[in-house]
Amino acid sequence: MFNVDDSALAETEAPGIRSYLAGQENKTLLRFLTCGSVDDGKSTLIGRLLFDTKLIFEDQLAALEQDSRRHGTNGEDIDLALLVDGLEAEREQGITIDVAYRFFATAKRKFIVADTPGHEQYTRNMATGASTADLAVVLVDARQGILPQTRRHSIIASLLGIRHIVLAVNKIDLVDFDADVFERIAAEYRSFVADLGFRTVVPIPMSARHGDNVTRGSDNTPWYSGPSLLEHLEVVDNEAAPGPRPFRFPVQYVNRPNHEFRGFAGTVASGAIGIGDEVVVAKSGRRTRVKRIVTYDGDLERACEGQAVTLVLQDEVEVSRGNMLVAADARPAVADQFAANVVWFGEQALLPGRMYLLRTETDEVSATVSHLKHRVNIGNFAREAAKSLELNEVGVCNFSLQAPIAFDPFEENRTTGSFILIDRLTNATVGAGMILHPLRRAANIHWQALDVSKASRAAMKHQKPAVLWFTGLSGSGKSTIANLLEKKLHAAGRHTYILDGDNVRHGLNRDLGFTEEDRVENIRRVAEVARLMADAGLIVFVSFISPFRAERRMARDLMEDGEFVEVFVDTPFEECAKRDPKGLYARALRGEIKNFTGVDSPYEPPEKADIHLRTLGRAPEDIADEVEEWLRERGYC
Repeated sequence: MFNVDDSALAETEAPGIRSYLAGQENKTLLRFLTCGSVDDGKSTLIGRLLFDTKLIFEDQLAALEQDSRRHGTNGEDIDLALLVDGLEAEREQGITIDVAYRFFATAKRKFIVADTPGHEQYTRNMATGASTADLAVVLVDARQGILPQTRRHSIIASLLGIRHIVLAVNKIDLVDFDADVFERIAAEYRSFVADLGFRTVVPIPMSARHGDNVTRGSDNTPWYSGPSLLEHLEVVDNEAAPGPRPFRFPVQYVNRPNHEFRGFAGTVASGAIGIGDEVVVAKSGRRTRVKRIVTYDGDLERACEGQAVTLVLQDEVEVSRGNMLVAADARPAVADQFAANVVWFGEQALLPGRMYLLRTETDEVSATVSHLKHRVNIGNFAREAAKSLELNEVGVCNFSLQAPIAFDPFEENRTTGSFILIDRLTNATVGAGMILHPLRRAANIHWQALDVSKASRAAMKHQKPAVLWFTGLSGSGKSTIANLLEKKLHAAGRHTYILDGDNVRHGLNRDLGFTEEDRVENIRRVAEVARLMADAGLIVFVSFISPFRAERRMARDLMEDGEFVEVFVDTPFEECAKRDPKGLYARALRGEIKNFTGVDSPYEPPEKADIHLRTLGRAPEDIADEVEEWLRERGYC
């Protein structure tokens, strides 16, 4: 038995520990994802990487063996896919639903891998995993070859800035390690991605289940002389393009705990900043300098990309969430119109003219697609004319925003050049966008200040401007009630105008049909005209079926508070069909008219209309009196 001086032992081991930790910190980090079609073996591949790099503890292995007996698909063998398929639904169905992130390291490099779903329904989750990745491992089942989802994921990877691809031709054992099968798939894939801008495309034949060419070369593929997957991941160059990127600091919130401190909190998106450096407030152009760089652990002299800090400025400039502090000599674009690549996730199609919420790193603004330039055919990468984008489709769109935002092109800065689109009614994320460039015409057109205001125009007419938006099924009585109401107000000396759906289609909207896309554009144009009429001080009656809540909400958002009045003319379908003043219901029910609201096209009734008119058993004159009284009580006339 020997007596050991613990302190002496600690002193002996400390340098070795410090050296080891320093070595770990100095390793480069590669972020990559696995993607492809359903059941190509993505989760199994990651499980194999973790298993072969000995990053599974004994208790995890025991649990994996138990789960394999319950949920596994490999008979008596361990099902490595269960290491990353953590959701119960994933294990029961044998598919990946959520994005699973795993960390592992080798002697040469550290890795963060995202296992993304292959099912079309979860394409949005694949885009989430790809948004921060440097490399994509695109898996292909050797028995099936290149599938539509393989192409879709490759296009999304390209749009999201990934420049390195590994084509993992998996399950090569199930085609007897046939070299011809591998070469055929590799050649087809290289031909497809030739114009997608990838810097490297490395095909590797492998069997994730049995480990062939995953972490080491396989004797079963003597005809393949390239690296294994892990060998390639350890050496691939993931450095960004040479040259420093300009300073970008999206402001998350204003930190003001007391009257003596005012700082702007956020994360440095790119570049670096030091005390005394000049910065510009992106939206206003105001210049100032950095006075302090504050963190929880104390002040810094300098902050770099990825650091979360609070900046204190020398001058009292106006900055708030959604704005950006930027380098004085390299400012971003500030515009309310731009072109962008869009990946659409919504069950309902993207429609030009429909209003969405556009959300960037810290900003949020209402936006519409002013022009859908083209859709990308995932089969041959061709650009096709389209009026909408359906679920999982990719296209290039021009956007028009209700207020300018600060941004960079996505290829220059992923953080400040990306956005998501949110459905205004459901709050669901329905699309992801990558900004291409601002539309220069937006920067050259400024709002012209006018001396005569809306208030002065309305005061001369002794009324408050308003837009009464009558919505309801065809035949519900909208136009009849609006006409009677205008006669009453006109007799009382008020200044009014009716925009009727049928009448407008004889002129302004004569080029539009009755598809969902055309209906959206129909309402957008009329809402803009109604807004101009309200600016003239008029009381405007808009009599349109306007079947979609999103478009009525868009029209409301164009007006000032209290100016838009939604009037729901609530007449049951059966009564409207019985009245059928123009014979349209009879023709629609016979199939002679397509896209007829209430028959083969939906009507979304208002959830909370400003005025709810139930018409059954009531005379139109009495209903018009009710609306007139509502307006008088609120001071509109």
